[in-house]
Amino acid sequence: MKKLLTIAALLSLSACSKVTIENYEKISVGMEKTALEQVLGSADSCEEKTLHTNCVWGNESKNITVTLVSDRVTLFSKKGF
Repeated sequence: MKKLLTIAALLSLSACSKVTIENYEKISVGMEKTALEQVLGSADSCEEKTLHTNCVWGNESKNITVTLVSDRVTLFSKKGF
């Protein structure tokens, strides 16, 4: 029974993922970080560089990667869709 509940919880979390093609298509160059987070939620990881920040939503097999400069989208890509 415990395994069944764990599996159900994992499935519900993956079903709620905001890493979808529909949300990817809502991203645009120049979009502010706050608007981006309204679409995708908080990033799973961000790495700050000297002049930009790279953020990733999702995992190794399926993700959306966004490069931000001054808290605005400059580049974005998808993997696993």
